[in-house]
Amino acid sequence: MNTKDFIALEEQYGAHNYHPLDVVIEKAEGVWVYDVDGKRYLDCLSAYSAVNQGHVHPKILEALIEQAGKVTLTSRAFRNDQLPLLYKELSEMTGYGMSLPMNSGAEAVETALKLARKWAYRVKGVPRHQAEIIVAEGNFHGRTISIVTFSSEPLYRDDFGPFTPGFVTVPYGDADAIAKAVTPNTAAVLLEPIQGEGGVIIPTAGYLKKVAEICRKNNVLFMADEIQTGLARTGKLFACQHESVRPDVTIVGKALSGGFYPVSAVLADKFLLGLFTPGEHGSTFGGNPLGAAVARAALRVIREEKLAERARELGEYFMEQLAEIPSPHVKEVRGKGLLIGVELKPEAGGARRFCEAMQAKGILAKETHDHVIRFAPPLVIDKETIDWALPSIRDVLNMA
Repeated sequence: MNTKDFIALEEQYGAHNYHPLDVVIEKAEGVWVYDVDGKRYLDCLSAYSAVNQGHVHPKILEALIEQAGKVTLTSRAFRNDQLPLLYKELSEMTGYGMSLPMNSGAEAVETALKLARKWAYRVKGVPRHQAEIIVAEGNFHGRTISIVTFSSEPLYRDDFGPFTPGFVTVPYGDADAIAKAVTPNTAAVLLEPIQGEGGVIIPTAGYLKKVAEICRKNNVLFMADEIQTGLARTGKLFACQHESVRPDVTIVGKALSGGFYPVSAVLADKFLLGLFTPGEHGSTFGGNPLGAAVARAALRVIREEKLAERARELGEYFMEQLAEIPSPHVKEVRGKGLLIGVELKPEAGGARRFCEAMQAKGILAKETHDHVIRFAPPLVIDKETIDWALPSIRDVLNMA
């Protein structure tokens, strides 16, 4: 079967809830992926930062195979020998006292929302079922009913109401708006330190620090969604660390498993995560031994291969090179580490056609919010590979 055959099957039997580039990948290694017709591509998306460690990293693969031969699932009805070690290693690496593992990023966000509400009722004294959580316009935290409730993207929410009450939306990057939105019933502020899906939107310097101060002053939790920005992507373990901010709650996923298996987690200290009691929240697969073993290996790779440092160094180089391209279509190049957005002018005709043109040249990137091309290659990329890609990117950004 060739590319057209596979696409035809997908279009016939699969729900059409995605609009992927027409490339059918059958294998991958490091920063490279290969389609069913034998063509090689440079991956500049990293599965939305889920494969920061590179595709099929041998050390994570080894951990997966070894654990799969022992035990894969016990449910949380019983204990297993991998989860306690993951708890310990997450705490040592992140500085948080406790963690609660789930599977998808959306599940972890939902967990954080429940945690904030419980804290509001049990600790802060907010009247029951009146807690409010402040969020930002342009956010992307997942696809559940509660999460699309506070999305500002009509496509994500228009046909899915009625919605969950208790959320207040303010402009992203405006700390004063958050201060004005705080009431005695405010439980938490939930933000992405950089809005990746929103178009690689980076707030002005000092924004996160000011938000954290507002939260402290008003006895409100600061919760950071670092599912896409965390685990070395932006040049630090967490993007909030660029402003020396330690949120009360940090949400991680994607690269927590290096792309091998869905693993996410909520990180917080005992005064928060200690509020959960048996039976209140859980997941059959959350904290399973296979996922825990994979996550442990994924964290080791981030540490041992100094991926945050690589992201910082190579991200600066890649961004500088992109910014120097004299393209009539480019409005702005922005980013942090190896999370880079190239925003195109409205008259450029949308980012999709540029991504399709790069695909033809062996580079896979993806448009976000119509006018932004996101470049986010695996953090194991090297300078020579970036240099290989740049001439093709220049050609595409200068096409008619």
